Amino acid sequence: MDYSYLKELDDFFAAQYSDYVRIAAIEGYRMPEMIYVGTDGNITRRDSAQMRLIHQKEKDVLIKRFKEGLADTDFTFSFSFPPASERFHAIFRKPAFARILPAVLKRYDMTAEKLGTFLSIEPVFWKKIVKGKLNPEKNTLMAIALVCRMSIRDVNNLFGVCGFSLAADNVRDIVFEYLITQKIFNEEMRDRCLAEYRIESIPIVAKSAEQATQTARADI
Repeated sequence: MDYSYLKELDDFFAAQYSDYVRIAAIEGYRMPEMIYVGTDGNITRRDSAQMRLIHQKEKDVLIKRFKEGLADTDFTFSFSFPPASERFHAIFRKPAFARILPAVLKRYDMTAEKLGTFLSIEPVFWKKIVKGKLNPEKNTLMAIALVCRMSIRDVNNLFGVCGFSLAADNVRDIVFEYLITQKIFNEEMRDRCLAEYRIESIPIVAKSAEQATQTARADI
């Protein structure tokens, strides 16, 4: 099987990831000259993006070392309780997420009930999320987007109404952005990308060995 998409993920990560404290701590990382004298004779500072791994000569080696020290530190909670003010307003009107979810899912020939079977969330809590009684966490939104194979536009819409955005200094967010923007939705490829960066917090139901084999055969 062609694993070039993993190399493309590494290149994407190297160009986007911006936790410069963690980057600078990688053994062998060379700090670029950030201060220099411009052609006009004035002292100038380069943009901090020059510190990203994509600009390092030993980029591939550094990424490998970075991944060896990774651990998924993102919370695995799939929901949170809305504050009292939101619960009060919900008496009169559904929260934005609950209002727009059915229309978004319809575009992907998906229902909330069917979607719930793909998520490792207790059905009782999933029903409350759908009804707006519980707020979905970012991990849950990522799972929904990957299972439904959503466009970046719909992802941004769902994230926006829930008060989330993708962060360039978060490993999970960068890998998720790669999967969505490059449309890596094949389950085996998706899971390999997540495993490559040790991301285990996205609540998607794991396939059984038999299902995984059937999927692999179908993709050949």
